Amino acid sequence: MSWGPAAVLAGAFALLLGLGVPVAFALGLAAAAGLVVSIDAGPALTTLAQQSATGLDSFALLAIPLFVLSGQLMNRGGVARRLVDLGKAVAGTMPGGLAWVNVVACTLFGAISGSAVAATAAIGGFMTPQMTRAGYDREYAAAVNLTSSTVGLLIPPSNILIVYALASGGASVAALFLAGYLPGLLLAAAIGATAAWIASRRRYPRASAQRARELGRRLVAALPSLGLIVLVMGGIVAGVFTATEAAGVAVLYALILTLVVHRELRLREVPRVLVEAATTTGVVMLLIAASMALSWVLAYERIPQAAAEALLGLGGGKVVVLLLINLVLLVVGAVLDMTPAVLIFTPIFLPVAVELGLDPVHFGIVMVLNLCIGLCTPPVGTVLFVGLGVGGASLGRTLRFLLPLYVAMVIALAVVTLVPELSLWLPRRFGFL
Repeated sequence: MSWGPAAVLAGAFALLLGLGVPVAFALGLAAAAGLVVSIDAGPALTTLAQQSATGLDSFALLAIPLFVLSGQLMNRGGVARRLVDLGKAVAGTMPGGLAWVNVVACTLFGAISGSAVAATAAIGGFMTPQMTRAGYDREYAAAVNLTSSTVGLLIPPSNILIVYALASGGASVAALFLAGYLPGLLLAAAIGATAAWIASRRRYPRASAQRARELGRRLVAALPSLGLIVLVMGGIVAGVFTATEAAGVAVLYALILTLVVHRELRLREVPRVLVEAATTTGVVMLLIAASMALSWVLAYERIPQAAAEALLGLGGGKVVVLLLINLVLLVVGAVLDMTPAVLIFTPIFLPVAVELGLDPVHFGIVMVLNLCIGLCTPPVGTVLFVGLGVGGASLGRTLRFLLPLYVAMVIALAVVTLVPELSLWLPRRFGFL
């Protein structure tokens, strides 16, 4: 392999990002620059257009716009408030009670909506005023909210796991969905325990205990929302429908729940929700198309093979190579959006992981959890800045609370990386591996 195209590609991408070019366009232009070094401009551009279109021609990708739509419907339909009420009843009396409520509500809402940004905005909008009135620091509330909102990306329905299945070239979406549960719960527990430790040191208050009748009432109110997760995963595990078909069922369920059961979404508001979902889908699909073109250029130039040989040639054993991969992904996650990061680096690192004996499903969970940390870190972290905006907090003052939460997330990442059964037990138990 000649490193000339790789250098041109990397340099062009860094330059375009530095100039503020949107990520999708930066990816496409960098791919074109890298390919033009090897072949003429005309064939290069034609090939990239073909690869972009081919990359979107996938049945599994049909699930993404449908899950986005169901998440938008849930976001408008009063789901966040019901989940917060349930969290208060279940975890409010624990040390740092409202922080645990934030973690539980963000985890559940993130899983239902499939969006960390939506979870940050919806739950943060409810919880930050309540936490500040109760005596919690505003920056602490923002830190807990934005870190815990990423947990839902590991718990299905998760669009990023669908993207990884596409990039891996064969990993089962159903297996990935099941594999995310235990690592997701571990991540939530790590964030919650660390938040409780901070709350204990700062002597934040606990919420008053809830009566059994009140707990039952709030559980009943939240059950229809939680039913989406049960319906989607139950249907997939039972073999009733595929992940893509499950996304269609999720949209129908969300419409019935928000329009008929909760009645907090009006029929005249549905067109606006459809436009918002279409806008989000368009951004995601443009990123996927550009990333698939870039991935093809990487494969054409044999960059993944060269990277794999370089990593495996370093020596030091499996743990050292996995540590290096995780360190690279932590840096990548801090400067690049999750979708292009998965599409670009899966073809590079997955062959190395398989060579080291990792299952592709396990590696997918490791990669997604790793990039979840990047969503919470500067300079790019989408969830970080949404959380700061919703919470009305500054980055400098929030970092003192974020640092121990970062440590907790990295520890959870290390455990998931080194204990494959956390990711593989459920898929094996239900026969998907």
